Amino acid sequence: MLCLPGMNAQRLAKIEKDIETIKSRIAELAILRPGSLTRQHKDPKQRMGAYYQVSYTHRMRSRTAYVRAEAVAEVRRQIRDYKKLKALVERWVALGIEYSALCMKSGSR
Repeated sequence: MLCLPGMNAQRLAKIEKDIETIKSRIAELAILRPGSLTRQHKDPKQRMGAYYQVSYTHRMRSRTAYVRAEAVAEVRRQIRDYKKLKALVERWVALGIEYSALCMKSGSR
C-alpha cells in the first residue's frame, strides 16, 4: 500500500499486516450460506414431526428451504463460515478506513 511516511508508520504497518491476515483467513473459508437454521415441528404442541429449515435473504428476496437431517451439520458449517466472512470483511473495511485516515493526516502535514 502506498502512503507517505510519517509518525504513524508503525500503525500503518500493523494495519497492513492485519489486512493480510484477514485475506488469508477469508481464503480458508469454503462454501458460504446466509441465513439461520431452525428446528420446526409439524405438531408444535406435541413437539412431534421435527424437521429443519433454513431461512435467508438473497438479492432482496426472502427464502425458506427444508434441510434434510443428514445435511444439518454441513448447513450449520456453511452459515458459520458466512458469518465469519461478514465479520472479516467488516474488520477489513474498518482497517481500510483507519489506514486511509492516517495517510490523509500524514499527507496534510
